[in-house]
Amino acid sequence: MKTTCLILAGGKGERFWPKSRTNLPKQFLNISGNKSMIQQTVHRLQKFIPLEQVFIITNESYAELIKAQIPDLSKENIIIEPVGRNTAPCVGLASIIIEERYPDSSMIVLPSDHIIKNEDEFLSILKAAVDVSQQDDCLVTLGITPTYPETGYGYIESSSTKFQVNDHYAHKVNQFVEKPNEELAKAYVEAGNYYWNSGIFVWRTSVIRKYIRELMPQMHDLLETMKSSFRSLSREEVIKSEFPKMPDQSIDYGIMEKVDNIYVIPCVLGWDDAGSWTALERINDLDENGNAINGNILSIDTKRCIIESNGKLIATLGVEDLIIVETDDVTLICKKEKAQEVKTLIKELKVQKLEQYL
Repeated sequence: MKTTCLILAGGKGERFWPKSRTNLPKQFLNISGNKSMIQQTVHRLQKFIPLEQVFIITNESYAELIKAQIPDLSKENIIIEPVGRNTAPCVGLASIIIEERYPDSSMIVLPSDHIIKNEDEFLSILKAAVDVSQQDDCLVTLGITPTYPETGYGYIESSSTKFQVNDHYAHKVNQFVEKPNEELAKAYVEAGNYYWNSGIFVWRTSVIRKYIRELMPQMHDLLETMKSSFRSLSREEVIKSEFPKMPDQSIDYGIMEKVDNIYVIPCVLGWDDAGSWTALERINDLDENGNAINGNILSIDTKRCIIESNGKLIATLGVEDLIIVETDDVTLICKKEKAQEVKTLIKELKVQKLEQYL
């Protein structure tokens, strides 16, 4: 049985504005290392499966960027969604395309823009997850062992039921829980059986299709229509016609939160979702004052700041806990505690019709 992978690459990375822009979002940038995030993701997977078994789903705007950054990937392996419809329709559409080429294959689903420092451990856990996915129509997810009480992630609660697969344990999932407040997050970390929801899933194509049929019947019917239309019409034509009719729903809400037969494999991977500028403190080396600095920077009496220069000198004196990012046409300055709210600037740019800065 083949193992395939679907990389989700349609995000806009708005919390990494102004470096992440509409025409060059976060997944195509070098946030950490000398490759873009999507290049790192594909390179990591190629140690596990051949490139011809890797599929990327994205929107029309980014198809050319994918071809440029992953030139050896077949055009047939790039699935283009004509409109954004969240992760459940992405998974559903990819499942029928992958199923046609690799019947009843195991299917890994993961984002294009995560940092994973311990690649050997990651690949070992993926192998275990694929093995678990072969059993009893179950779905598998990777849960990140929390290192601090993060309020920006959803959590997965595991039960005491578990079994060993290779060198890892698969725990039966009790429930998925929404992003908690700080008090709850601390309780989750102390409990020891809560894990960050990584957004990385493994299942057989036939199994996820079965759950889509049971839990998302409207989407299932649209997928069946598309599947039969592929025989007589071009794939692009069918997707453009039918995909906009899909519900706007996440795979977590549509399927994962409603299925009993789910297992989580706890992971310690040096993982980060690189969701906002504060991720740079976690994934890069800091100077003696706790600053994450990149580029042409002169800092005096500067503490716990994140500073990115695009060439122009940034000089700081006597400041603390700031994010300062300079690009060709924008300079962002905000408190670190506001990192998750950078999207509000995007909204205001749209209101003021300043689209050239998006």
